[in-house]
Amino acid sequence: MSVPAYQNLAADLRDRIVNGEFRPGDRLPVEPDLSARYGVSRSTVREALRLLASQNLITTTRGVSGGSFVVVPRPDQISAYLRTSLGLLAVDTQVNVDQLLEIRDLLEVPATALAASRRTQDDLDELHAALFDPATLPVERMWEPNRRFHQVLLRASGNPLLAVVAQPVFQVLEEGLKRDEAPAGFWLQVDRDHREILAYVAAGDEQGAREAAHAHLTHLRSTYVDIAR
Repeated sequence: MSVPAYQNLAADLRDRIVNGEFRPGDRLPVEPDLSARYGVSRSTVREALRLLASQNLITTTRGVSGGSFVVVPRPDQISAYLRTSLGLLAVDTQVNVDQLLEIRDLLEVPATALAASRRTQDDLDELHAALFDPATLPVERMWEPNRRFHQVLLRASGNPLLAVVAQPVFQVLEEGLKRDEAPAGFWLQVDRDHREILAYVAAGDEQGAREAAHAHLTHLRSTYVDIAR
């Protein structure tokens, strides 16, 4: 099956942006110039530019000083794109719970070790605030502090790319669970794990934090597999 001309044009422009030929803030050639250079119609150029805009690579403005300009995607945009793509793969059963947990282990375990050496007092305060008591909090309200705890851990690693890549995996995994079916003992274990992880992070113990994070994800595995949709 042949690829539409606008997709070929968009792919070439994308490569030139990624390779640095067009840098953030640069204005792309105007439609007539692109049309002449690539030997395509102006409508094809417009479709290609719309595709690049949908991928948050360019923004188009109108007026005398307008045009299509290269932008730098924000971390939240990259994360949202990854979440959508991973979600589609999960729906299509190309990835499963075990694989998602494996990726979490590869990303979050070293991130927790980094958090032990780089965390600030604000990070520790937020981790403490994300703890909860499974004996008193309704089940439907436990997922949010659980999510927040892991978000703060990723941020405390000091590497923003870890959060960009790991957060979509966490979201897709959580969205694929029948959350009301998690047994009561599950949340007691989560609480114990979180408090142990926090203790190691607060103490600056990288190896302890790494082992506690890995143990936590191992504890999650059987329940997550059982309550997967």
